[in-house]
Amino acid sequence: MTELKNDRLLRALRRQPVDVTPVWMMRQAGRYLPEYRATRKKAGNFLTLCKTPELACEVTLQPVERFPLDAAILFSDILTVPDAMGLGLYFEAGEGPRFRRPVRSAADVDRLGVPDPEQDLGYVMDTVRLIRRELDGRVPLIGFAGSPWTLATYMVEGGGSRDFRRIKGMLYEQPALLHRLLDVVTEAVTAYLDAQIAAGAQALMLFDTWGGVLSHRAFPEFSLQYMARIARGLHRGTGESRIPLILFTKGGGQWLEAMADAGADALGLDWTTSLGEARRRVGDRVALQGNLDPAALYASPETIRRLVAEVLSDYGKGNGHVFNLGHGIHPQIPPEHAAVMIDAVHELSRPYHG
Repeated sequence: MTELKNDRLLRALRRQPVDVTPVWMMRQAGRYLPEYRATRKKAGNFLTLCKTPELACEVTLQPVERFPLDAAILFSDILTVPDAMGLGLYFEAGEGPRFRRPVRSAADVDRLGVPDPEQDLGYVMDTVRLIRRELDGRVPLIGFAGSPWTLATYMVEGGGSRDFRRIKGMLYEQPALLHRLLDVVTEAVTAYLDAQIAAGAQALMLFDTWGGVLSHRAFPEFSLQYMARIARGLHRGTGESRIPLILFTKGGGQWLEAMADAGADALGLDWTTSLGEARRRVGDRVALQGNLDPAALYASPETIRRLVAEVLSDYGKGNGHVFNLGHGIHPQIPPEHAAVMIDAVHELSRPYHG
């Protein structure tokens, strides 16, 4: 494989010294970029874009070619895994993702199997291989998956939800059934991420988008234990070649200590948790990623620079910080404002290192 020209991200995730704080953005390949909108129009629809390796590679590289980012992240969707499990993913205009065959009963769970990543999700692995070739070592490639709990919410609800009525009903009335579902999804996600590693992913991220809707008692049982099982089960290698893993639970600030013991290398933080406080709580057990409020990028360039400086100051001097937004970049953000943030991170973080 080509040697990395910029390994800041991997060094920061391993809590090793860097010259400046590395920065990338969740959803950095997305609708805020005019070139992305043009490629999506060419694809015809979102699923075709995800399932066509050449186009998915194209949009993965677009932000890396526009901005001096320190990582690329695979362009895909977390729901490709339940789609490969036979649930029939489709996208309803104005309503987001939907499943034709949601999981509502024991019989539905019994029908689920673990997809073969190279057969049932081969288009994702082909995309990873193509991106690695086209990146040619410029920056590392991050692979990802949804957490078992987050995937299960979509699988049971049949799509997005405001109140999580069906899956929380299952959680409280049929917890054994929900655990059976989470078991098979955990196996599927572990196999999927292992295949991404084999195809060339150099770091991994688990998106626990809906972990924060769980109660303080339910989160460890229905989300965290399954993410920990994935962290333990992945074949990530050893030493300097070990593939770092980031856990991100939106709304998960109250569980940081437990998450730090789950076996990952880094925790992603949303904007509701202080980086400095999080650093004090987890010590040197894990690196931290985050956590500028995505809405800050609506502000003026001067304000964006000030807010970037505040995030960097909150973390303070030393290793183990990856700068990111606290969630995905909004589609309406001007690309020029993202550029201001990225440049400010590199410029203003230099005194915190060395």
